[in-house]
Amino acid sequence: MNTKYIDLIDQSFDFPQPEFELNGKDLQFRGIDLMGLIETYGAPLKFTYLPQISTNIQRAKKWFADAFAKHDYVGQYHYCYCTKSSHFKHVLDEALKNNIHIETSSAFDIDIVKSLKEDGKITDETYVISNGFKREKYITNLAELINEGHHNCIPIIDNYEELDLLSKEIKTKFNVGIRIASEEEPKFEFYTSRLGIGYKNIVPFYKNQIQHNENVDLKMLHFFINTGIRDNAYYWNELTKCLKVYTSLKKICPSLDSLNIGGGFPIKNSLAFEFDYAYIVDEIVNQIKIVCEEEGVDTPNIFTEFGSFTVGESGGAIYEVLYQKQQNDREKWNMINSSFITTLPDTWAINKRFIMLPVNRWNDTYERVLLGGLTCDSDDYYNSEQHVNAIYLPKYNKEKPLYIGFFNTGAYQETIGGFGGLQHCLIPAPKHLLIKRKDNGELTTEIFAEQQKSEDLLNILGYGKSQNNEENNQIELSKKQLV
Repeated sequence: MNTKYIDLIDQSFDFPQPEFELNGKDLQFRGIDLMGLIETYGAPLKFTYLPQISTNIQRAKKWFADAFAKHDYVGQYHYCYCTKSSHFKHVLDEALKNNIHIETSSAFDIDIVKSLKEDGKITDETYVISNGFKREKYITNLAELINEGHHNCIPIIDNYEELDLLSKEIKTKFNVGIRIASEEEPKFEFYTSRLGIGYKNIVPFYKNQIQHNENVDLKMLHFFINTGIRDNAYYWNELTKCLKVYTSLKKICPSLDSLNIGGGFPIKNSLAFEFDYAYIVDEIVNQIKIVCEEEGVDTPNIFTEFGSFTVGESGGAIYEVLYQKQQNDREKWNMINSSFITTLPDTWAINKRFIMLPVNRWNDTYERVLLGGLTCDSDDYYNSEQHVNAIYLPKYNKEKPLYIGFFNTGAYQETIGGFGGLQHCLIPAPKHLLIKRKDNGELTTEIFAEQQKSEDLLNILGYGKSQNNEENNQIELSKKQLV
C-alpha cells in the first residue's frame, strides 16, 4: 500500500519540482539543506534566499524583452520594485544588483532612497515612482529629493490637492504621473479603488491643473488593480479602459510617454500552481501596441511594479511540531512552536495560503491534521492547503521530531507582523498618551511613547550604520561557524 507521505505527494503532483526535491527522506528547497539549517540554528526560524530575488527580476525582464522583440514594440521597459513588500536593506541590495528602479508608498521610503544614494546603490538616473496618499512629511521628503536634483523621481498624483502641495515645496520643474482609480471586481466590498483619480476625471484634471503649468510635466499614467495581473475578462477590460485614457491624454499631452501597468504578478502558492507569465506579458504588450496604433499615438515606455513577485519566493519559515492534541473523534491539532498571527500574519488576516511541506520524515505514514499556534487566540491556526481543504503530514510521534516549512513567504509578513517594531508601508506608530484622573477629578496626560521616527525604523531594517556593523560581525561569526 502507498501509505507514506512521499507516496501522497507523488500521486497528487509532479514531483520533484525545480525548487523542491528530496535528499533521501528530507526536503531541500532550491538546493538548500533545510535539516542542516535546523541542526545549526534550531527552529522556529525564518530565512531569505537572496539569489531568488535576482532570478525573478531577470525572468520578468526576459519576458518583456521577448515580447518587445516579437511585436517590434518601440519603447523601453523599466522594472520597479515595490519597497513596501519588504523594506530590508539586504533585500534592496540584492534587487538593485539588477539595474532596476524603485516604487515608494510613504514618507520614510524616501529616507531609504536617500540612504541608498549615499551608499551608491542608486543614482539620480534611478526612477523613484512615488505612490500613496501624500501629506506633509511625504510631500516634504519628495520635494527635498527633487530639489537636490533627482529629476527621475515621479510623484504619482493620488488626489486633486497633491499637485498644489508639491508645487509649493518643489523649486524646479518636475515630472508627475496620475493614478487611475480603477473599478474593482463585483465581488469586492467597494466598487472603485480609494487610490487615484476616476477614469472620467483624468483628462479634465490634466487640462485644469497641468496643461498650462510651466513647472510641471505629465510623464506617466499609472494603472493598478487589487486583484493583480490575471488572464480574465475583468483584467483585460480594465486594461482597455486604461489605454483609452492614455491615448486620449497623449493626443493633448506631448510629454506623456510612459504607462505604468502596476504589479500584482502572482507567485507560487501550491505545488499545483500554473501561470503562463510569458503569455500574459506578450498579450499586454500586444494590446498596448494595437490600441496605440489604432489611435495614432506613439507606444509608451512600460513600467511595472513587482513587489511580492520580486521577493515573495525568496522567503521561508520553519517550525517544529511540539505536541499533538486529539480534541474530538476527527480533529487532531499539531501545535507548532511559534504563532501564525505573529510570524505569518497573512494566514490569519486575509486567509492567505503558502506552500506547506514537512522538512523531514517523508518516508513515514501520514495523517490529516490541523495546525495550531502558541497564542491563546482562537484564530491562531492553519487548516488547509491551496489545492485541497485539508493538511496532511507525517504522523505525529513524540520520539521523532517533525519539522514543517512554509515557503514563498518573503513578502509583507515582517511588516504586517510588526517585526522589531515595523509597520506596514513604514507608517509610523502614533504617539501614545496615558490619561489619568486625580483624586480631585482633574484629568492629566502623560506621554507613554513618542511617534516613531524615521531613524527608528531604518535601524530595524538594517540601514543604521551601527546596526550594519553589528550585523556584519554576526554574519561573519555565522560563516565561521558553518565552515
